[in-house]
Amino acid sequence: MAKSIRMDELRLGVCYYPEHWPEDLWEDDFRRMREMNITVVRMAEFAWAMLEPEEGRFDFSFFVRALDLAHANGIQVILGTPTATPPAWLTHKYPEVLNASVDGVIYRHGMRRHYNYSSPLYRQFCERIVRNMVEAYKDHPAVIGWQIDNELNCETNVFYAEADHVAFREWLKERYASLSALNKAWGTVFWSQTYTDWEQVHLTRPMVNPSPNPHLALDEKRFISDNTISFAKLQADIIRELAPQHWVTTNGTFGHLDNHELTDRLLDFFSYDSYPQFSTIFPGDDDNPLRDRGWSMSLSNVRSMSPNFCVMEQQSGPGGWVNRIGMSAPRPGQIRLWSYQSVLHGTDLLVYFRWRTATFGTEIYWHGINDYHNQPNRRVREVAQVGDEFRKIGAAVAGTVYQADVAIMQDYDNLWDGEFDEWHGPLRWRSMGAWYKQLQYRHIPADVITLRPATTLADLAKYKAIVYPHPAIMSDETAKLLTQYVDQGGQLFFGARTGYKNLDGHCYMRPLPGPVAELCGINVEDFTLIKGTVSAAQVQWKDGRLPAGTKAEGFNEVLRVEDPDTEVVAEYASEYYAGAPALTKRAAGKGQAWYYGAAYSEPVVDALIDALGLASPASDLLDAPAEVELGIRSDGARSYLFLLNYADRPAAIRFKQAARELLTDELMAGERELPAYGVMVLELEA
Repeated sequence: MAKSIRMDELRLGVCYYPEHWPEDLWEDDFRRMREMNITVVRMAEFAWAMLEPEEGRFDFSFFVRALDLAHANGIQVILGTPTATPPAWLTHKYPEVLNASVDGVIYRHGMRRHYNYSSPLYRQFCERIVRNMVEAYKDHPAVIGWQIDNELNCETNVFYAEADHVAFREWLKERYASLSALNKAWGTVFWSQTYTDWEQVHLTRPMVNPSPNPHLALDEKRFISDNTISFAKLQADIIRELAPQHWVTTNGTFGHLDNHELTDRLLDFFSYDSYPQFSTIFPGDDDNPLRDRGWSMSLSNVRSMSPNFCVMEQQSGPGGWVNRIGMSAPRPGQIRLWSYQSVLHGTDLLVYFRWRTATFGTEIYWHGINDYHNQPNRRVREVAQVGDEFRKIGAAVAGTVYQADVAIMQDYDNLWDGEFDEWHGPLRWRSMGAWYKQLQYRHIPADVITLRPATTLADLAKYKAIVYPHPAIMSDETAKLLTQYVDQGGQLFFGARTGYKNLDGHCYMRPLPGPVAELCGINVEDFTLIKGTVSAAQVQWKDGRLPAGTKAEGFNEVLRVEDPDTEVVAEYASEYYAGAPALTKRAAGKGQAWYYGAAYSEPVVDALIDALGLASPASDLLDAPAEVELGIRSDGARSYLFLLNYADRPAAIRFKQAARELLTDELMAGERELPAYGVMVLELEA
């Protein structure tokens, strides 16, 4: 059962760093927060050097004063454990706590997240500071919860300190029990890599060619995830022991970490850091990109951990460090738009980063709500507007959850394996992006879900259609579950490179797509990676549904029908395999299994949406242009339709039925205009 934050109303918060400001500013800061309906602050996650200025000497008085003043102003506090930034006295005296590059070069003090999770000594120091900190603040009436560390696996998600190599060996001993089992799982007979002593086993190290054993590379990522969770557990256990009345969360998401397992095992709910402009600063070759709207896919992924969650850092201004990242100023209305983007996708506690822009340090250009001068600005006014609106609609919307009949499915093994394996990894991003984008543009809400060992048929059966585009690693147990999903009425979509590896990453000695070949009723007869001088073949739908010249992108598999119940939907129209099946579907039970021998593209996805007859859940209520995101939050008794305009121009909304808009309490009917970056929240009839 997914874990959610429990809020009676939408709450607004902000990250606040009292250690950065003269104490005579605090009172005015907290007063102005309350005027803006900001009732929660996060603090202290980077303050270890203040809490323990010398080894073994603790001083918690500074934050007691900040907590007292926050409480006096009616503001509740989330405290962060400070383990992301060990103090200089610690890293100088005990350099073994530091992380290292794959070459063994130690990462020195002066940044953040420069430690390793495996150092027994660092774990001792972390346990001590967390225990003392929780003891100091557990009874303070302002404190409501704890954030463990900060952005686990941010900055780097690989760890090569000596302590990590040692911990990896212990993890492998527990996983495989014997070197013979390890050698078999890693296929070490290849190139005479066989291990005869545990001391010979390491994480990735420098080699003549930067291409480690792929099975080692997969286990390395599994180890990093387990090790990170183990590190977080040390802290969660202390908080549970000493302050059981407080909730526990952490913020992410970053690589090589199973955040679903982290949430299930340790947290009350998951928290996320939402910076939509990250989707805009890396140029691509997409002719019609989602840009900041694409951040909704990241938020959809968070929903699979916690249907209702906290955004611990919501972008509130231009961002960037002194030497990298650089994001331009949000246009008027975009901060509010992005705030409601988070709310639509399940946020019930929205915490802006940050209250005031820092005047020193690496993040002097990572702007907060207030500028350096502390005078009113348009960001302050925009956040104040959101605060007023939360007062109005917060009690109604809180606790409702996002509604979707379509899901895009992923799993950690294929995500991690695909980082290294260019024969399937890049296909995932292409296909997921194409599906999510076209569903967005056609106003069909979608979830992003993660297949896990604990996933049940009931978890899948609530979706009419599931896209599981390129699961190269596929077990027979997973295939059985997916067959049950199709049998009970689901529409299931696979793409190229499905089912050719087992859980160790070994290629099956069986016809592709391996465990789901029977479900799909096809075999892969031939294939080619589309790269260099090899061009993608054209593909044509047999009934002419696809535009002429549509390419089968990324990878081309030539399919052979093996079951009479399998129908060829589209064929290749060029290359030596012209006329061969490219897209098939097979009826199984009450559903259908579809197989596309390439990466999904926008034209192919559009054709499939039409073939399935998928439509917007609001099609009877209104028409809206593609640049408007549409989604519904509901708990069965109450439902709210969100319209978010990501365009820099007004959008025309045509209402077919009248509906009440919550933010203005206005009855919407006929032709209405949604301003540039505007938001509507409509109450739907039960």
